[in-house]
Amino acid sequence: MNKVIKTMVMGVAASGMLLASSAMAADQKIGVVNFQEVMSKIPQTAALMQSLEAEFKDEKAIITQLEKDIKYYQEKLKRDGSLMSVKEKEELNVKVKSLFQEYQVKGKALQDKASQRQNQETNKIIALVRQAVDNIAVKQDYDLVLSQQAVVYAKPDASLTEIVVEQVSKLK
Repeated sequence: MNKVIKTMVMGVAASGMLLASSAMAADQKIGVVNFQEVMSKIPQTAALMQSLEAEFKDEKAIITQLEKDIKYYQEKLKRDGSLMSVKEKEELNVKVKSLFQEYQVKGKALQDKASQRQNQETNKIIALVRQAVDNIAVKQDYDLVLSQQAVVYAKPDASLTEIVVEQVSKLK
């Protein structure tokens, strides 16, 4: 008999907690932010892309020239190969191989360097976005702000995306 009473008391207590937690959740103010949309709309992202483009312009030009040289020598080999001696063909093949190796090494180095710089600068922008979200949440008394990716459905009025875009656009 004591076991039955204990089980009933535990059941009533658990039900009470569930009801209380759902009532508390109903009073919470929840916002949603689409971070991808924010990143695509803010001017800092466009400025980042332009600055990175300018920063790596010279290295890209070198790689582009290597591509042109490789194509030129490959076409020359196809076009004039029947007129060349075996030694000339071998020299041209060696030249193409060495240019291709240089192209691969410089291309990978540029890709790694550009990726690292982009990540550094993107992290700075993400910090600005998070700061804006925090400020908005505090000023407008939000209890919880979620990423749009983590939400299946939210009412349009729960979206803070445009407000975040406006606030981050004002920052430097």
